[in-house]
Amino acid sequence: MAPKVLLTQLLPPDSQKLIESAKDVELVCWDKTGAIPREKFLEMAKGVDGIICMLTEKIDSELLNAAGPNLKVVSTVSVGYDHVDLNELRKRSILLGHTPGVLTDAVADITVLLVLAAARRIREGIRAVESGKWTWSQTWMLGVQFTNKTVGIVGLGRIGSATALRLKPFIGDNGKIIYFGRVEKPIASSLGATKVEFDTLIRESDVICICCELNEETKELFNYEVFKKMKSNVILVNTARGGIIRQDDLCRALSEGMLGSVGLDVMTPEPLNSNDPLLKFDRVIVIPHIGSATLETRTLMANLAIENVLSGVRGETLPHGVKMKSN
Repeated sequence: MAPKVLLTQLLPPDSQKLIESAKDVELVCWDKTGAIPREKFLEMAKGVDGIICMLTEKIDSELLNAAGPNLKVVSTVSVGYDHVDLNELRKRSILLGHTPGVLTDAVADITVLLVLAAARRIREGIRAVESGKWTWSQTWMLGVQFTNKTVGIVGLGRIGSATALRLKPFIGDNGKIIYFGRVEKPIASSLGATKVEFDTLIRESDVICICCELNEETKELFNYEVFKKMKSNVILVNTARGGIIRQDDLCRALSEGMLGSVGLDVMTPEPLNSNDPLLKFDRVIVIPHIGSATLETRTLMANLAIENVLSGVRGETLPHGVKMKSN
């Protein structure tokens, strides 16, 4: 009997053809629009050998119990895997694959887009045009530019480095790039970036880009006490994970006049409720977690996920597997 693979969401066209053309597996697919409902996920997971999932699906003990003992591999179409319970996978000797290295450019592009949009008050400008409130004066709709400014990158990994590279021409020769992370990054010297303590970064930066992973160290790293230390006109952008910011504290800080402007591609929860208090602030730009949403990137991500799941159900080493350390 061919191993059974569950696909929780339709993939980009070329990738969908690729997984459907795998003759040695039986494909089970949620083919409705949007994320698979939890109850359907639990039902369709029964007896499968492999799962291709998205970051919208929680992989926990309940799901793994529903899947049963045949499950050999979980392949997520994402770089991050904070939606996956690694301890549960480890206990059951289930492999985990992810999609590193292919969404760097897309996410760095949208990070810079949010930085620019927040700095130049694009949300307010569009609203002014649409509502007929377009006026003009020397002091109307003034934003900020980046010449000679200090850019702070939290997490100088692939995406953080690519973001710094894109922002470097904007700040000019007299601007500065500083970064915070656990270790020195060799690429920092070519970027002209200097490693600093977190407190230094939040106090000195004119622009802060959050590009780190979500883990126990970074969860709610940005809170009210941190916001109080930032420059009053700082531009804060997060394209990593919503949980890195304590969102209630961000709303409080904004309501008290802290921060200059904010750009978010990630938040808590997702999707964000349309009447969430975060959306009432004119200088907050929220987009719906579309950092990797280009046809090129999503196709590459899906193809890596397919390679992972097929390798896993065939008993082969995952080409892009997550190394899960023992407790």
